[in-house]
Amino acid sequence: MKKFVLIFAAFFTIDGWAQQDPQFSQYMFNTFYYNPAAAGTDGVTKITALYRSQWLGYTPTYGDGGPPVTQIISVNTPVAKLKGGIGGYIVNDNLGPLTNQEAQFSYSYYMKIRDAKLSLGVRAGVFAQKIDFGILRATDQNDPLLASKSGRETQLRPDFAFGALYKKEKYYIGVSIDHLSQPTYDFGLTESNQLKQHIYFTGGYYYDLNFDIRIQFVTLVKSDFTKTQFDLGGIAYFKDIFWGGLSFRQSEAAVLIVGYSLLKDKSLKVGYSLDYIVKDQQAKQPTSHELMVSYSLPVNSSGKKIIRTPRFRY
Repeated sequence: MKKFVLIFAAFFTIDGWAQQDPQFSQYMFNTFYYNPAAAGTDGVTKITALYRSQWLGYTPTYGDGGPPVTQIISVNTPVAKLKGGIGGYIVNDNLGPLTNQEAQFSYSYYMKIRDAKLSLGVRAGVFAQKIDFGILRATDQNDPLLASKSGRETQLRPDFAFGALYKKEKYYIGVSIDHLSQPTYDFGLTESNQLKQHIYFTGGYYYDLNFDIRIQFVTLVKSDFTKTQFDLGGIAYFKDIFWGGLSFRQSEAAVLIVGYSLLKDKSLKVGYSLDYIVKDQQAKQPTSHELMVSYSLPVNSSGKKIIRTPRFRY
């Protein structure tokens, strides 16, 4: 029995924080996922969906399963009557025999500080872990635990987060902590997997190179208080229609990011990122791919009807 349990525990502890929270290369378009204080701070109702296929083509050398695949869809909007914003998201993160699923709701409260905005946010929801015991393999095939564990099992736990975001016209900085209650999943085994608290620092700065070109410098620092990793990148926007840039994930990958805005008001955005793995390629596959689609719907925060007039239309 111990040999089976050790394999189960090792699955959860290798690169532990990355196994618990999914990573995204287009994090600059997905700030709300990392920080509940970002809810509604863009001033519009925003719907964002991302699909990430990591280490495309990866096959395990032992047992079944495949590469990590993650989907997320989020919605957030400002609400004037609440003096803040609300939003929610759902996540499906498949990691071979383990699948993490989340459904989260956030509220943020805005405070005006001169020409800046300070937002404080809270998030509450559920975090489920599902394990497929049919994919796991034991070194001891006579392990009696194999007879009692088969098929799929799911455990559901409450999950909470807190964050703060300071935003001005040219830059923003934020910090958040999730998994505050540190829920534990054991599936009836002697070993358990606990979601560790994670802290995220996000930041961005905009520089107008000229009338048509704007450059955004971005960073994301993530830590489970044991291991820390940072992403650092830069993106150039041409008339807010085309964008392209590079990002680097510490000790893992170099990332190419491109995107295009659709519709007359540029409200529909499509982005793509290509990760090229620069470390431990022999244990992975050299590329990861990510697709982002975002739609923004302007909000009339005053509640008054908008009257169009040809005088002010260009």
